[in-house]
Amino acid sequence: MDTPTPVLEAHRHGVALARPLVRALTLALAGAVCLWAPWTATAAIGAVLLALAAAVAVIAVMRWERTHLSVTGSAFVIEHGFLSRRTASISLNGTVFEVERTLLGRILGYGTVIAGELEIDWVPRRLTRLLQQRR
Repeated sequence: MDTPTPVLEAHRHGVALARPLVRALTLALAGAVCLWAPWTATAAIGAVLLALAAAVAVIAVMRWERTHLSVTGSAFVIEHGFLSRRTASISLNGTVFEVERTLLGRILGYGTVIAGELEIDWVPRRLTRLLQQRR
């Protein structure tokens, strides 16, 4: 079976990275402060915190990079995963799509798409507009 050609493909909005990157930055700052402390044990804790900060940032970016959203002529498709891939799709024919946008989402251009059991956040405005046009 051939996969339908996407009308539009996108990643989740970049703001999806804000929370994990702020966590990583906080851990990195705490690690740097610990490294500057005069005690050896504190320096070891600082190194661990810096390594944890790097891991949090890398995992967040990898998750974002490996999540693909697309709209085909007949479906909304979400594909995600790194080691194993998972795909969820919902037909555009007869499906009720709800798009929720907070004030910040409206300003930055993202929203949450809800279609039946499927809910995906940080969806870019260009995809939500396309889904709403297909009603």
